[in-house]
Amino acid sequence: MKILITCSAGFIEFHLVQIYAIGFLAQLFFSARILCQWILSERAKKNVSPSIYWILSIAGSYLLFIYGWFRDDFSIIFGQLISYSIYLWNLNEKNIWHKIHWTFKFLLIFTPIVAILFMLGSLSSFIQTFFRNEDIPLWLLIFGSIGQIIFTLRFIYQWLYSRRFHESLLPTGFWIISLIGSASIVSYGIIRSDPVLVFGQSFGFIAYIRNLIIGHRNLKQTVA
Repeated sequence: MKILITCSAGFIEFHLVQIYAIGFLAQLFFSARILCQWILSERAKKNVSPSIYWILSIAGSYLLFIYGWFRDDFSIIFGQLISYSIYLWNLNEKNIWHKIHWTFKFLLIFTPIVAILFMLGSLSSFIQTFFRNEDIPLWLLIFGSIGQIIFTLRFIYQWLYSRRFHESLLPTGFWIISLIGSASIVSYGIIRSDPVLVFGQSFGFIAYIRNLIIGHRNLKQTVA
C-alpha cells in the first residue's frame, strides 16, 4: 500500500513538473519576444514592431493556453483566447502568415477552436472545474481574470491603433497598459504561488519602462 502511495505521489510530482515545464517554456518565448523587440528598438532609437515579436508571441500563447488548461486556470485561458487572434492578425499584417507551413496553420487555428467546442460540449463539467475550483477561490479567479483582461486590452488597443495606420505598430499606450496589467498578473501569481506567472511577468517590467522612455525620447525629438 505504501509503495502504491509513493508511486502515485511520484507520478503526480512528475506530472506537475511537466506542466510547469510547458509554462516556463511559454514564458521563455514571451521573454524572448520582448528582449528582441527591446534590442531592435534600442538600435532604431524608436519603438518598433518586428516580425519576430509576433512569431514568438503565437508560440508562447499556444503553450501558455495548454499550461492554463492543465492548471485548471480559467483566467490564463481567457487571456490567451483573446490575444491569440490578434497575434495571428499581426502575423498576416507582417506577411508572415502565408509563409507558414499548412500543418502549423492547421494547429494554430483549430487547437483553440477544438478547445472551445470541448468546453461548450461539457459546459457543466467546465464550470465545475474552472469556476468552482477549490484551489482558486471565486474572488481570486475574478481578480486574476481582471488582470488578464487589462493585460489583453493592450493587444486590442494595439490592433485598433495598427488598423488605423494600416501597419503593425506598438504605440506608447500599449506599454502603459502592459505595465498595469503585468502588475495585476504578478500579484495574482504571488497569491497563487505560481512561479510561471511571476517569472514571466517580472522580466517584462524593465522592458515596458524602457520602451516608454524610448517612445518619449523619440516624441521629443520629433516635436523638436
